[in-house]
Amino acid sequence: MTATDTSTDQLKQARSLMQRGSFKEASALLGGVLKATPDHQDAIYMAAACARYLDETDVAFEHLDRLKRLAPDFGRAFQEEGHLHRKLGNGDAALAAYQRAVRYNPALVASWTAQAELLSASGRNEAAAHARAQAERLKQLPPELLAVTNYIHEGRLIHAERLARAFMQKNPRHVEGMRLLADIGSRLGVHEDADFLLETAIELEPDKAQLRIDHIQVLRKRQKYEAALEQAKKLLAFDPGSPVFKSLYAIEAMQAGNYEEALAIFDEVLAVLPDDLATLTSRGHALKTAGQTDEAIISYRRAVEVTPLHGDAWYALANLKTYRFSEDDIAKMQAALDDPDLSFMGRVHLAFALGKALEDDGQYDASFEAYDQGNRLKKSQVRYTTDQMRAEVDAQIKHCSAKLFEQRRGVGHDDPAPIFIVGLPRAGSTLIEQILASHSQVDGTLELPNILSLAHRLRGRQQITDRDRYPRVLHELPDEELVKLGQDYIDNTAIHRQGAPFFTDKMPNNFRHIGLIHLILPNAKIIDARREPMACCFSGFKQLFAEGQEFSYSLQDIGNYYRLYVELMDHWDRVLPGKVLRVQHEDVVADLEGQVRRILDYCDLSFEQACVDFHKTRRAVRTASSEQVRQPISAAGLEQWRHFEAHLGPLKDVLGPALAGAAG
Repeated sequence: MTATDTSTDQLKQARSLMQRGSFKEASALLGGVLKATPDHQDAIYMAAACARYLDETDVAFEHLDRLKRLAPDFGRAFQEEGHLHRKLGNGDAALAAYQRAVRYNPALVASWTAQAELLSASGRNEAAAHARAQAERLKQLPPELLAVTNYIHEGRLIHAERLARAFMQKNPRHVEGMRLLADIGSRLGVHEDADFLLETAIELEPDKAQLRIDHIQVLRKRQKYEAALEQAKKLLAFDPGSPVFKSLYAIEAMQAGNYEEALAIFDEVLAVLPDDLATLTSRGHALKTAGQTDEAIISYRRAVEVTPLHGDAWYALANLKTYRFSEDDIAKMQAALDDPDLSFMGRVHLAFALGKALEDDGQYDASFEAYDQGNRLKKSQVRYTTDQMRAEVDAQIKHCSAKLFEQRRGVGHDDPAPIFIVGLPRAGSTLIEQILASHSQVDGTLELPNILSLAHRLRGRQQITDRDRYPRVLHELPDEELVKLGQDYIDNTAIHRQGAPFFTDKMPNNFRHIGLIHLILPNAKIIDARREPMACCFSGFKQLFAEGQEFSYSLQDIGNYYRLYVELMDHWDRVLPGKVLRVQHEDVVADLEGQVRRILDYCDLSFEQACVDFHKTRRAVRTASSEQVRQPISAAGLEQWRHFEAHLGPLKDVLGPALAGAAG
């Protein structure tokens, strides 16, 4: 029997003892579990509950303080804290803890009920009625769906999906079941399925606001911005005065490129709720994307003045790349990170922001420690493994052979409009995009998800049992289907274009699907944005990405990913010679005009001086490099990683041959 099996059995025994009221015996058993595995989340939670029943208040608070630091968004920890404060007669502290509990896990019936009782006792009847209604709504849910909701908010998505699917097989038209299954799909990255489920649920219950709120989030992740804006309009029509609905509409207007409208609505919301953190931060994002950096800083600064625990705004300031924090800012961030009430994502955001602040201040050891903390926290949430990526690359090399491309020569949709920019994030792809988007014949768009979505669809539902169905299926698709897929890509990306004959697609992960791209769009151009391995990998390690890039939260993972990327790009060069233009970031910095001419020649575009003067081009840029590409080119960032070299041994060890290849 393994140590894990032993702990599981002991937890079951402890739970059984607690149900029988034998808290002393349960506490002793849990002590043994915690001695073997000190960070066991469930064991700490149960030990805290036992301590409360045994009137060991100080011990209970110690357990909860540890638990909140290990799992800052674990709702039951705050619920237990609420029970403790209530037992001690601290009504206000109990209420605050219960409110935090349902913020992190809205399925905690006991926290809603306790809130209702405390609020009612203090005469806040309207708020009490709201809390009571939430508790009653949860009590009316089928027990399976209440369990699913708990699993979702505790990050146990596989358990949640299994239970939700079993429920939906018996209740195929249950709207809340559809909504929860869509939520799970969205969290697992299966956005198309989530989109379909929510569309169906809205048809069944068109007046349920939460369905439209969830649908907006999914549509945004799919970059279906016009559709998301349409849903936000319908939501706002339910209650035109609602600050929440107005703010959601403004966010979607911003995503659709309507920055003036978005900013006007954000200002309307802030006139009513001047300290609303989400609106202040979203307004800052809109200003940043539109190039109004000074105004964005004011909005972000206001958010952190309202509460220094608002990590999202601290990180937004750091992510400008050009903002410099004061000593007072650094002290406030360090204090916030020491606060056990800081949320999980608040802790992640603040760790990365503090890393940037300390780096700019020349405190490189402390900076690395902060970046490392943020990465370790974020890695605890992701499912990426190097083994999975190794299997994916092997499948592409095996099935996307020179023979396949020879057999399919001349097949696919013949539109030459797309220019794909691929590689690793933080490798200079935004600079290449900005150079091309400065050309009169090219529209700069976004990191479009269309190719990734197509690859996911081709994999099918048997991803566990038939892992290489895609790309193997590329041998089986009829020629006419490849043409149709290419046409679909052109049609579905049209919404992002402004009418130029060519457009960029800057999704870096598309390097994993160059074979698919070539088969459906044989005349598309593909540019590989490459950067020196240490600089590229460490820059990725310092960056907290909004979505995806799960390989970037460990030096070993990112180093292995870089090696696999180089291996796969070498394969594409062998089986599709001349297809891909490799652009080395250091070469662009050293000889901007020469590399601009080289890129334009490859894309069959005439030289235009605006491409060399790319920093003067006014356009919305949504990536982490948005402020950097609005400045003239500089070599300042090429060697920044060397300040951290003492900590980067694990990265060097993993990169190995990739470092030698780069040097050669």
